[in-house]
Amino acid sequence: MTSSVVLVDRPVPHVARLLINRPDKRNAIDHDVRQQLTDELSTLLRDTRVRAIVFGGAQGVFSAGGDVPSMVGLSEEQARARMQHIHVLCRVVARAGVPVVSAIEGIGAGAAVGLALMGDRIVVGEGTKILFPFLKLGLVPDWGQLLTLPRRVGLPVARRILSEGAPVSGPEAHRIGLADTLVADAQVMVTAISQAAELALLPRDAFQRMKARLNYPAASLAEELVREETDQTVCLLSDEFVEGHDAYLNKRAADFIGLPGLRR
Repeated sequence: MTSSVVLVDRPVPHVARLLINRPDKRNAIDHDVRQQLTDELSTLLRDTRVRAIVFGGAQGVFSAGGDVPSMVGLSEEQARARMQHIHVLCRVVARAGVPVVSAIEGIGAGAAVGLALMGDRIVVGEGTKILFPFLKLGLVPDWGQLLTLPRRVGLPVARRILSEGAPVSGPEAHRIGLADTLVADAQVMVTAISQAAELALLPRDAFQRMKARLNYPAASLAEELVREETDQTVCLLSDEFVEGHDAYLNKRAADFIGLPGLRR
C-alpha cells in the first residue's frame, strides 16, 4: 500500500481493494479522496487481472461521508463543479464491468453510502451504523441515492429513512435490503473480500452485460427483448459459453478465468 488518502492493495487473486485513508477525519470524502478513487479505480478497471473490487475504509471505519467543512462558502460555480466531480466517480463505479463489494465497517454516512449503493454487494456488521444526514444539513441526498436507495429498499422505506435521518443499524439495514450480508463486526472486511473473490469467478463479459441492463433498465418489454437478443447472441458465440458448456457436459465447475474448455 502507498501513503495516500486512498490505499490500494490486492488481498487475494483477482480482487483489488481500495480503502479511504483519512482516519483523523473518520475517512470523510473530500476532493482528493474522490479524485484518487476515480484515478485508482479507472486504472484497476483497465487491468484484466482485476475481476472484482472491494471498497472500505482504513482502521475499521468505512466513512463519515462527505467532508462538510469543504462544502461551506461555495459559489454557484464551485458548487456545480463539486457535484460534477462527484458524478464522475459515480459513473465510474456504476459502469464498472466487474463486481463491486462494499465493506461498511463502523460508520457509513452520506456520500459513502451513495458510493456503496453504486456497487453490487454491501456487507455490514452487527455494530454498523448507516446515516443519511442530508436533510438535517439542509441538503438533498446526492451521489445518486434518490435512484439507488429506492431500488434497494423500495420507495416507502427510502422515503422514511431519508426523512427521519435516524441511524440505520447493521441488522436493520440487512432486514430492509439495504445490506446484503450481516456478520460480526470483526468479519465485515474478510467477508467482503471473500464475496468479491467468489464473484471474481463469474464470466466477466456476461456479468458486465447483465449489470449494465440492471443498472439501466429498458423502458419497455419490447426494448428489453431487443437488448436481450443482442447480449445473448454475443454470449452464445463467446469463449465463456464454450467453457460453461464444456463444464456442464463434463460435470465440473466452470473456470471462466483459465477457460480450459477452449483447449479440448
